[in-house]
Amino acid sequence: MEVKVHSIHFDADRKLIDFINEKISKLNVFYDNILASEVYLRIDKSNDFRNKVAEIRITTPGKEMFAKKKCRSFEEATYLATEALRRQVKRKKGKLLQVN
Repeated sequence: MEVKVHSIHFDADRKLIDFINEKISKLNVFYDNILASEVYLRIDKSNDFRNKVAEIRITTPGKEMFAKKKCRSFEEATYLATEALRRQVKRKKGKLLQVN
């Protein structure tokens, strides 16, 4: 699976990119037919302390799944977004098993 990480208006360090790749690759355990994923990292301009946003889009045959989370850190936002995607992937796999 190909993982593209886009950091908007800042440069993400290697440690953050490795963390994101690790979390995204764990989704393959639940559904092995994920074709690609894109991660967008950005900082909101609000004065709130929760201004780090992670948006993750994964592509599977026939469907795209998306999750967006806003937290104190990019790691926390990525973790919560991948958990939301994990639930979506498990739901999709369950529906596929019911059909077959």
